[in-house]
Amino acid sequence: MHRPPLAAVLVTAAALLTGCASGDDDWSRLRPSPSAIGALGAGFIGPDTSPAPESTVTPSPGSWSEVRPAAGTRVVLLGAGSDRPTKTLVKAVKAWADEADVDLRTETASDETDLLPAVIRAVDLHPDLVISAGNDLIDPLTTVSPSHLAQDFLVVGAELAEPTENVTAVDWSGASYRGEGLGMSSTYDPASFTEARCAAAVRAGTAAVLTGHTGIVVWLDD
Repeated sequence: MHRPPLAAVLVTAAALLTGCASGDDDWSRLRPSPSAIGALGAGFIGPDTSPAPESTVTPSPGSWSEVRPAAGTRVVLLGAGSDRPTKTLVKAVKAWADEADVDLRTETASDETDLLPAVIRAVDLHPDLVISAGNDLIDPLTTVSPSHLAQDFLVVGAELAEPTENVTAVDWSGASYRGEGLGMSSTYDPASFTEARCAAAVRAGTAAVLTGHTGIVVWLDD
């Protein structure tokens, strides 16, 4: 049987070892934070290029389409609930991550008692971004996010009543749940969580975070 030269074997083995060592599976390695690839369109923020914290911006449709994350950006999808809106949001996040070559991990709360622990597990992974899907996570995020200001959060289809600078939200008419016992800026409508709306929300929200526009509400108008 023909055997490859020893030198070739050693080169191949070294390449495999190098690939494993530098792979994205090891999130414990420190590295520079990824920067955005591309730029926001002029209609995303409007005339105020630095919106105030907790303010709401209404971007022009598609003004976020040229922004994407660097390949390998570390994202945790934090989910809770089996309702159709949450499932649609989760599907949208996974589609965006696959398209953008994002290193995605998932943390899902198993029940009501696991909501807060799930948020903590997501933060403990030290990702570049935690994306939250599901109204049940709003109160736990309100508890955890102020104590982890270095961690960016993106809430899709809901918002925190008093977000800190590290929490960005994307809402629209039919979404905007703000927590237990709190009013919303629009009537909740599960039918508004269409695949197209959720896909746009994920892309618009991640574009805002990647370009440094955090702590705001991105409102998607028709």
